[in-house]
Amino acid sequence: MATLAEQVQGERMARIALSMIAEPNDPTTGHVLAHHGGIETVRLIESDDKVPGLPRADVLIWRERLAARITPGLLDQVPQAEQHGFGALIPADKEWPAGLNDLGERAPYLLWTRGAASFLTAALSDRVTITGSRAATAYGEHIAGELAEGLADEERVVVSGGAYGIEGAAHKSVLAASGQTIAVLAGGLDRPYPAGHSELLNRIGDVGLLVSELPPGATPTRHRFLARNRLLAALSGATVIPEAGPRSGSMTTALAAHELGRGVGAVPGPVTSAASAGPNELVKQGFAALVTQPSDVVALLDSDASTRTVSRPEVGRELDYRRPRPETPGHTI
Repeated sequence: MATLAEQVQGERMARIALSMIAEPNDPTTGHVLAHHGGIETVRLIESDDKVPGLPRADVLIWRERLAARITPGLLDQVPQAEQHGFGALIPADKEWPAGLNDLGERAPYLLWTRGAASFLTAALSDRVTITGSRAATAYGEHIAGELAEGLADEERVVVSGGAYGIEGAAHKSVLAASGQTIAVLAGGLDRPYPAGHSELLNRIGDVGLLVSELPPGATPTRHRFLARNRLLAALSGATVIPEAGPRSGSMTTALAAHELGRGVGAVPGPVTSAASAGPNELVKQGFAALVTQPSDVVALLDSDASTRTVSRPEVGRELDYRRPRPETPGHTI
C-alpha cells in the first residue's frame, strides 16, 4: 500500500492532507511545516528521520498522533469537496491573505473556502473583525449592527465567526447593506455551525466568503473555536468587541490582535452589565481604543500600524485573557 507521502502530488495536496490529519494551531506541525514545507512534512510523519530543532521524544509523539489518522482513501474526499464548490488556498496563491503570515509557525496549513476568495486580497486596512458575546444583549446586537452597516458603507470587509449574538448581528447588517462579509468557521464548510444560522451562512457562501482551516466533514470543538480566534485577529487590520464577558472566548481574539500589532477597539457599556465587562476592561487597561461609531473603527483601521502604542497591563492587574495552549487533538474526519 502506498504511503501518504507517495500519494500526495505537490504542495497543495500535501497541505490538504495535513489539514485532514493535524489539528489547527498544532505547534509541532506548524514548526515542521514552516521549516520544511508541506511535502517534506508529510514525508517526515511516516519516516524515522530526525527532525532538526525538535526533541526526538516530541517527534515520536507527533508521528504517532498523526499517523493514527492516516486512513485508506483519505484523499478521496478531495474530489467531493471540489464538487461542493470548495477551494483550497495555500500561501503560494495570489488570494492568500498576507496577514496570516504574521502568525509565523501558528499560521494555518491552508484555507478551505467557499465564495469570493478575492475578499482576501484586499489590504489589511480594508478588513475589520467584529466579534463578541453569543449571549449578547439588545444593546450589543444593535451597536454591532450599526458598526457593521457603517463599515459596509465605507466599503470595508467585515470579518466575523457566524455565531449567535454579536457575530450574527454583524453579518446580517452587512448583508442588508449589500456589503462584503467573511465568516470564519471552526468546522468544515459543509457543516454550517450553529445550525440555527445555516441559512445565514449559506447566504454568506453565496454572496460573500466562508473560510475554515478545517476540512469538509470536521465538527467544531472547543479547541477549534479557540484556534479559530487567531485567524479572526490576523485576517483584519483591527478587531472590535461590542460586547463580551470577561472570560469570553472572543477576548482571546482581542488579545491575539493586540499581540500581532493590530488595532483593537471596544464599545463601552454599563458598568452593571456583565456583557460589557470585557470591553470596559480592555479600554480601562489601554488594550483597546474606545469605539462608539463606525468612524472610530475607520480611524483605527487607517492609522499607521508603526505608530500604534503597544500598551501593557497595569502592574498587578494582568488581564486573564491568555492565549489557550493547544489541547490534545480530537478526531477530524
